[in-house]
Amino acid sequence: MDTRPPNLPPLLLLTIILLFSQCARGQSSYIIDAVGLKILPASTVQSGTLVTMQCRVIVSHDNTARLTHKFQIVRDDVPIRSFTTTEDTVVHELKPARAADSGSYECRVTVKDKSKTSFSQKLDVTGLQDPVLYLNRTTLYEGDDFIATCSAPEEKGSLIFRFFRRFRNEESQRMKQVAPTGNSSETTLVLRQAGDYFLYCDYEINLVSGTRRSNHSNEVQVIVRELHISPVMNVLPSSRVFEGDVIEVVCKVVTSLKNIQVFLTKDKRILKQAPVSLSHRFTAQEGDSGELVCKAEWGNVQKETYKTLTVKELFSKPWLTVDPGDIFVGDRFKLTCSVSVYVPERINNQTLQFAIYKNNMKMTSSETYITQAHPSTNGNYTCKTMASSVSHSFVKESPTLVVKAKVPVSKPVMSVVGGTLILGRHFQLICQSDQGTLPITYLLYGPRGLVGHRVVGKPGDQAVFNCSSIFKSSDLSKFMCQAKNSQHRPPMVGSGMEAQLLRSTKIIEPVSKPMLTIEPSMGDVSEGQDLTLSCSVQSGTPPFNFTWYRAESEGALATQTSKMQKGYYHVRSVKGEHKGGYYCVSTNPANESKQSQTIMITVKMAGWKKGLIAFFCILLILVLILVVVFKTCLRQFKRKRTGELSVQPAPKWSA
Repeated sequence: MDTRPPNLPPLLLLTIILLFSQCARGQSSYIIDAVGLKILPASTVQSGTLVTMQCRVIVSHDNTARLTHKFQIVRDDVPIRSFTTTEDTVVHELKPARAADSGSYECRVTVKDKSKTSFSQKLDVTGLQDPVLYLNRTTLYEGDDFIATCSAPEEKGSLIFRFFRRFRNEESQRMKQVAPTGNSSETTLVLRQAGDYFLYCDYEINLVSGTRRSNHSNEVQVIVRELHISPVMNVLPSSRVFEGDVIEVVCKVVTSLKNIQVFLTKDKRILKQAPVSLSHRFTAQEGDSGELVCKAEWGNVQKETYKTLTVKELFSKPWLTVDPGDIFVGDRFKLTCSVSVYVPERINNQTLQFAIYKNNMKMTSSETYITQAHPSTNGNYTCKTMASSVSHSFVKESPTLVVKAKVPVSKPVMSVVGGTLILGRHFQLICQSDQGTLPITYLLYGPRGLVGHRVVGKPGDQAVFNCSSIFKSSDLSKFMCQAKNSQHRPPMVGSGMEAQLLRSTKIIEPVSKPMLTIEPSMGDVSEGQDLTLSCSVQSGTPPFNFTWYRAESEGALATQTSKMQKGYYHVRSVKGEHKGGYYCVSTNPANESKQSQTIMITVKMAGWKKGLIAFFCILLILVLILVVVFKTCLRQFKRKRTGELSVQPAPKWSA
């Protein structure tokens, strides 16, 4: 009997196996077919309308088990509500809808590890609630502050409130804009001018689609009363006085209000403060001219009154002068203290007293002071003038005069930069004075006239001059340097004739073009002879470096350093390969190479070689002669022999 299972189609068999496998694992198969979002009653509604959003999901699955759905309502990519349910439909209500609810909505559904999002639906909520303005005070004095509250309680989101005012028949002006704080804002406002005002507010809301602005709120009338606290100020005996006069300034407020403070100020400095009224007495001085301000303050309100005070000088502030203006150590100088009297009927020149001070120490009780300049006399000088009027005595001091005696410039010294000068090349000269108050002006003259000028104004700086080349050592002595730090003194002169410049400078003369000679004689050289190549120069600073070269060879043949103007290169036992062109190159500390002309050397054959060749030549000639003679004799012998054979009688034959 056949126990094999009946033959089944392969596709059906595979389906049965998959179903059994899923059942064995306890898993189900599903797919999210669609997610839909519906907004009711419409996508555009008036503010305050009840709006319902329905989100429905359709899921296909392989069994009857109910799946869990996670719904998420999203507005402008921001989640606003979530649901978790086995139902396929959820409802989200806006009770009621406001402008802040406007936007693009989506419904996102997640089932286990799969999710799907509906198409976007746009909701536009039109209209904004009119704001309401409330003020805690509607009658106040100018400068008083009050609290204003603007609200739109039914709106959602962060609202930006703005407060406006309208004064009489003028156009409305914005008073303040408050940062977003919700659907209500409270702030403090101030009205500083008396009169009737009308205040209102509005608000803005920022949406993804743009900014929306509400209507104006209700208008609230505010009455601002004028505060009569303007102060009264009197200056006695007058606002135009002479220095030394006693002045009294009275500042007061006539009012029944309490807690009023009065201030007297000048140049933003409070001179005196008192409640309601004050009196300030002082003696006028030259610097007291200016504007006096009387201020009355009540709460946040201020009123001001101005008076200009003019104080005339009886005599000028003293000034101190020095003669001469350019002081050098060892010079005598004179300090003079002087003033100008403007009101001679009050001040007599005979009553003026003078004193001159140095660093706050009295030097003399006179209007002049003469001394000799020295480092110890340097310092800050002032003079004081004492005068007495009918009612007052006072002292005036001059501005500070700084006296610092200059040090005369010393004789300049010249030096070559680097200490080395190469004839024929540009070089630099330094001109420097060891002493002298800066700035110092240096002028350098050379063999061809003025080289240039330099001004040294900082310690450590040097007067460096770029000089043209010179070709003789004696030209260095023709340089001259002038140093000057005063317009009234002759310059100090340093000359190149002095031994110091030549002694401190190493002068190098470049080497001249070398001359190459052959010893013992010029021309041909025989093999086996000794050859000497001498390289000589006519001028230059030693040591000299001589180098010999052969044109047909690479590299130098020899190098020699010498303090003499001539160097030698010896070739022992000259051979044929020594022939060719030779030249030499000379250098010295100027690091400038010079090359001689090229000399051609021909190597002749040795004498014994010539004799040997002549011997062999003669021998070869003799051999050739002998060969010729031998051949000639042999030819004659053969010819004679042939002749003798031809004349012999013929032999006779017997019968």
